[in-house]
Amino acid sequence: MKFKEKALSIKAIILDMDGVLTNGLIGYSQNSDEIKFFDVKDGLAISLALQAGIKVGILSGRASKANRIRAGELKLSFFYEGEKDKGKGFDKIILEQNLKEEECMYIGDDIIDIPPMRRAGIAIGVGDAAEELNEVTAFRTMAHGGRGAIREAIRWLLKEKGLWDDIISRF
Repeated sequence: MKFKEKALSIKAIILDMDGVLTNGLIGYSQNSDEIKFFDVKDGLAISLALQAGIKVGILSGRASKANRIRAGELKLSFFYEGEKDKGKGFDKIILEQNLKEEECMYIGDDIIDIPPMRRAGIAIGVGDAAEELNEVTAFRTMAHGGRGAIREAIRWLLKEKGLWDDIISRF
């Protein structure tokens, strides 16, 4: 299947959280609350993908209150956290969201993401992803995780699907 055809079949975007939706840094406040930073441009792109009828959700190896808050703000289609075995987490998403592997685009940054990346229709690594992902990704974004990489990947997908111009015309 050609790359454009693969893009046309995508119905869901699965995102890793730390290092993809964030820059991968984790801080703690004096009362031990976790602090993370999210790029608002990524958030807008997620909102646009959802409006275009594409499911968007998280598959995270860690559990975090900050992650849950951000997922709620974005009104994601699904949210899976604490999934240390991302292959099994991917299986859950496929089953519970009624998807086929080839209908998923997975965006990751580290070796824990390799199992779902091998199976997804399209796998994308963020700009600062681990080198080992080069063998399983279609391409890398120019932007780094937590710094617009999601925006870049979603923009690419919506353009490939012929939806970008219509979405932009609303503004």
